[in-house]
Amino acid sequence: MSKKSEKDARNDQDSDPEEEEYSVEEVLDRRDKNGKVEYYLKWKGYSHDDNTWEPEENLDCPDLIEAFELKRRNKKEEDKKANRKSRTKDEEKKKPVEDSLDTPLAKKKKVDKPEKEDRKTKDDDKKAKRKTLGDDNKPQGFGRGLEPEKIIGATDSSGQLMFLMKWKGTDEADLVPAKQANETCPQIVIRFYEERLTWHSPAADDEKGVTASI
Repeated sequence: MSKKSEKDARNDQDSDPEEEEYSVEEVLDRRDKNGKVEYYLKWKGYSHDDNTWEPEENLDCPDLIEAFELKRRNKKEEDKKANRKSRTKDEEKKKPVEDSLDTPLAKKKKVDKPEKEDRKTKDDDKKAKRKTLGDDNKPQGFGRGLEPEKIIGATDSSGQLMFLMKWKGTDEADLVPAKQANETCPQIVIRFYEERLTWHSPAADDEKGVTASI
C-alpha cells in the first residue's frame, strides 16, 4: 500500500478526513529529483492518465520496486551487449583489405609462387635475349641467321658462360650464350674444348702418370 498525495489533493472534497490509501499496480519508471529517488507509478483501479511520480520514502511496495530495478538492470546489460556487437561489426568493416591475404586460398597461392631459381633462370634468359638483340635492337648472335664457323673465346664476366662466336662469310663475331651454342652447334663447342686440351707427362719414366688438362 502507498499514500497517494496528489490524488488526495484532487479528492479532498470527496474524501474522508482520514488519509486514503491507494495500491500500487506497477512501477513504470525512476528518476532522481532534488537528490531524492522518485518512481513513476500505475495505480490499481486507475488509468494511465492518473499515473504519478512519488518519492521512494512514501512507498510501501518493496517487491514491485525490486522487480522494476531488476528489469531495469537487465535492460542496461542488453543495451551494452547490443552496443558492443554494433561496434564489433563496424570495426570488421573498417579492417584493411590486406587481412584477406591470410585466408587459406591466399596462403595456397603464396606457396604456389615460383622458386627463386625459376625466377633467376627467367632473368638469365631475358639477359641473354637482350644480349643477342644488342643495344640497338639489331639481331645479333644466332638471331642473325648466320652459320657458326668456330668459337674463338669464352667469358663469364656477365655471370653466365658466353662464347665469342665467329660466323662464316664475315669477320664479325658475337657473344652467344654457351647453353644456346651447346644446343645449336655442339660439334663446334666440342672442337673448341679439344683445341685447348693438352697432354703432358709429369715424369719421363712414369708411363702411367699421363694426365690431361684444359
